[in-house]
Formats: sequence, structure tokens, C-alpha cells
Amino acid sequence: MRHVTCPVAALLGAVLSFLPGCGSTMSSNPSPVDAQRQNSTTQPAAEAWKRARVGDRVTYAFSATQGPTPGEADAARTLDGQLTLEVVSVQQPWVYVRVAFTDAAGHPLSQTRLARDLVVPVRSDVTRPVDVPRPGQVTAERPSFSGRDWEATRYVSDQRPVDGPLRTRVYANDSTLLYLTRGLLEASTESAGFRTPGGVKLSLREFQEGSAEASAPAPALERPLGPGAYYDRRVDLAPTQEVLRVCFTAERGAVLRSEGPVGTGSDPCSDFSKAEPEALEELVMSLPMDALVSGAWPPGAAKAGAGGTFTVGGRTVPTHTEQRTDDDEGTRHVSTDAYAADPWAPGLAGVPYEARFQSLDSATERVGAGGQRESTGGSRLVQWGSWLGGQP
Repeated sequence: MRHVTCPVAALLGAVLSFLPGCGSTMSSNPSPVDAQRQNSTTQPAAEAWKRARVGDRVTYAFSATQGPTPGEADAARTLDGQLTLEVVSVQQPWVYVRVAFTDAAGHPLSQTRLARDLVVPVRSDVTRPVDVPRPGQVTAERPSFSGRDWEATRYVSDQRPVDGPLRTRVYANDSTLLYLTRGLLEASTESAGFRTPGGVKLSLREFQEGSAEASAPAPALERPLGPGAYYDRRVDLAPTQEVLRVCFTAERGAVLRSEGPVGTGSDPCSDFSKAEPEALEELVMSLPMDALVSGAWPPGAAKAGAGGTFTVGGRTVPTHTEQRTDDDEGTRHVSTDAYAADPWAPGLAGVPYEARFQSLDSATERVGAGGQRESTGGSRLVQWGSWLGGQP
């Protein structure tokens, strides 16, 4: 799910600080011993989902930075606060996780994209092999977080020589207590090359184990991050038209996203066999940077554009419209995009996160002689909902 909706940002991380390491750096091409080590650290997290309890929680401090652009007059932008993942209900095989971004005091953030809690249903059982590798050179560490020392492994992937990022991830070897994020202790990604500098850092602040006696009903998927929900977009590329469905699920800490034409006579989101998994912690870690790069909502000229409404399935949402004109080899094209004035509006209840921050309706027209316009394509959100059994 990384993604269609948000610009891919250049990332800047702060320098990691640890207690003295206790191992040597290994090859970035894992040997059989390296592969066995990674499997031994990820397996406890996968098994721990089966023992999830209401109240299990991890909290991280996060910070994201973008700019200034070298040679430009723009100022650096920053965003920081706390990220919390907490189990709010267990209805096996589903574990419902709340994802929340707040300021350091626990208050909601003003940044629109991070202003509301999200719900992530995660399967604790196995429906398909799910493997999310941890790339990079491997070094043993003994860092201190949340008042205790951890036996840990650091993974460093340095793609700066080929204009890529520097990624550092530190995972606890025994990930049982931090299974919600596969044992993540600290992470940073730093940009490189000629792009605007920027980056994101995550650091474990605290964790808590829930109670075996605690219980709570499954929450409604009013604001799903994605898993458990789907959305459909009608795509017009004259003279053809089709409806594409985007489906999400999550299994044992990995999020899966599939996309394809809507079939007939089949349950929505019944097949994730070809979906590529992404680690839940990687996905939520990317959201602050995406929010920072995207800026205030709605995007671009839509802030000053015309107001209107978007209606689908009996639900109406206030919108802002952005219109722009482009010339392509002497032919003028007019593009119009309608964005939700409030992406958290009640009329969008149940829409997966990424679709809230796309245009709800877009169209492009070719302007011919005499000002006559001809459609050249567009897309529109036409349906969404929960495919998870028992959800509204």
C-alpha cells in the first residue's frame, strides 16, 4: 500500500545512538546463517499474534523533516510526535489494532492526514506464506529503550551510491513483547542524491502488555487504514471504461494490497494470493513523511478552487475543485480534480485511508477548435465498504 496516493518523499534520519555493539558487520547478501537468524527473530512475532490481548500496546516517538532544497529559498518543515499501536479487540482470528498519531502530550495532531485514529484488523492465522525480508548489512547491538536493555540486530541498507536512501532498522531479537511491529526498536531513513533533503525517524518510547481478562467488541471500520476494507474506482480511457477494485488485508504484521478489475459473482477481496506484503511498521512509519511532503489539505490550487459536492451511493461530501490547463504540442487540455473538503467527513465513513486522499472525481478534456471540449479520460470513486465478516 505504498502507495498510489502520497508523493514518495526523500527521507532524512537522525544519527542512531546505541550502547556498544557486540558483533561484526555481515554481508548484505545474507548467508544461510543470516537467513536463519532473521527467521528466528521474526517467528516469535508471528506466533505472538495468536496470543494477542486487549491492551497490548507500543508507543514510538517520531520525527520527520523536509528541506530546505539546496539552492532554493524554501524553509525546512518538520513534524514530530508519538505513534501508538494498540490492540482494542480480539475476535480470533482477527486482532483489531488502533493506530494513532499524537503530539508529545498525547493530543491529536493538527496535520489533517494524521488527525484521526485508524483501525487495522490483522489476521493471526495463516492463509498464505507471508515473508517481509529485512534488507541490509547486519550487526549485533545491545541498545537501551523503554528502561531496559535489548539483544538486538541492526540492518543497514545504504543505497546512496546509486542515489537511493540510507535505511537503518533495529529489531529486538526476541520480538514477542513488540510483536505489533515485529520487534522494532528504532528506525530511520535518510535521503540522498539531488532531491530535497528530508527523512523520518522512529524510536521506541514505551510498551505495555494487556490483560488476559480484558475484552471489547470489534470496532466498526469507519476509518480503516486499509485492511478489512476495499474501494472501487471507475476508470475512463475513451473509448473504454472499467471498474478497478483495491482490496486490503493484514496477516501477522504484514499488510497486503491487491488491485484488479471487479469480477462478477465473487465475494469482494477473496483472493490475496498475488498481493505483495509490506510490514505494518514500515507502512505506518511512512505516513508522517507523506503528510509532511503533501502539506496542508486540500492539495495545491484546490485550496482556492470552487466548492461543490460529491455524491455516490446516497452519500454526499463537500468538495474543493482544482482546475489546471496544459498545452501538449499545441493542443490545450483542461484537467479537473475534486477533493474532499474534509477527508474525515461522515459521508466517507468506511473509505480506506489511501482513497480519502486521492481525488474523488477527476476528468481531463481536450479543447478543440471553437472551444469545444472532448473527454480524454478520468476516474471516479464509485463504491467502498468492508469485506470483513460481521462488519457493517
